[in-house]
Amino acid sequence: MHYQQLLKIPTKGKSLYKITSKIESVVAESGIKTGLCTIFLRHTSASLIIQENADPDVLLDLSNFLAKLVPESAPYIHNAEGPDDMPAHIRTVLTHTSEQIPIAQNRLVLGTWQGIYIWEHRDRSHQRELVVHIMGE
Repeated sequence: MHYQQLLKIPTKGKSLYKITSKIESVVAESGIKTGLCTIFLRHTSASLIIQENADPDVLLDLSNFLAKLVPESAPYIHNAEGPDDMPAHIRTVLTHTSEQIPIAQNRLVLGTWQGIYIWEHRDRSHQRELVVHIMGE
């Protein structure tokens, strides 16, 4: 059995957006008790991560580290959509656009301190599309 849903997630610029509860709702709605949830973000300038969900300092440190690793001030050739465009693409390459999470008893099998986030790498607002595909029984 499989189930699929497209979610549209608005972002308000560069930040991490917790989407765990949205994915948990899709899993519950699917009725699948045991299986695998695949999440795919249909963009090249934002990414998905599973990360610490208790201490917001972890997310801040990650953001600060990635900003230093991939600065917007570098002399990039591609800048068609502004100075944050190419750095956003590089940051996405270094992270992920998909995640897979097991399902047991109709729930995501995340660790105690794990949360699912969209990491918006662009400065301005976007409507991000997320495909949630669930397979199992």
